[in-house]
Amino acid sequence: MRKMTKKNKIAAVALSATLLAAGGGAAYAYWSTTGSGTGQAAAGTDKAVTIHANFTDGITPGDTGSKTINYTADNPNTGSTLVTLDPATTVTTNVDACLGTWFTATVPATTTTVTGNATGAALTGSGTLTLADLPGTDQNACKGATITVHVATK
Repeated sequence: MRKMTKKNKIAAVALSATLLAAGGGAAYAYWSTTGSGTGQAAAGTDKAVTIHANFTDGITPGDTGSKTINYTADNPNTGSTLVTLDPATTVTTNVDACLGTWFTATVPATTTTVTGNATGAALTGSGTLTLADLPGTDQNACKGATITVHVATK
């Protein structure tokens, strides 16, 4: 084996001290601990969907004078919304002597997915608006009346 010179001994001691300082510093340069935590945020809320009942003018008494009602929806929400119409509709008119109770409006029994921010989205299916034929009852007040179908979602 070869004999170490004084210069090599100093270099070896310096290298060992450097490695010890570097390695020892890295070995103790962190702390360990435990912990836990939680996070929370409020979910968004939805806005009401607006339903439109669209039918043509010219309803007359009886089934043959019925009109098809096409329903559409406006969805102001950013996400899609399921829309099912409530069958409990009401009908009103702008003429007091033309009674809303003389009318029957139906809705489709289907559920439609209306995409977010949709305007005038067609709902699946259609309904019917019928003016009852009431023999012996003067229904002339309904001629030219404005008829409004009120519908909601369930």
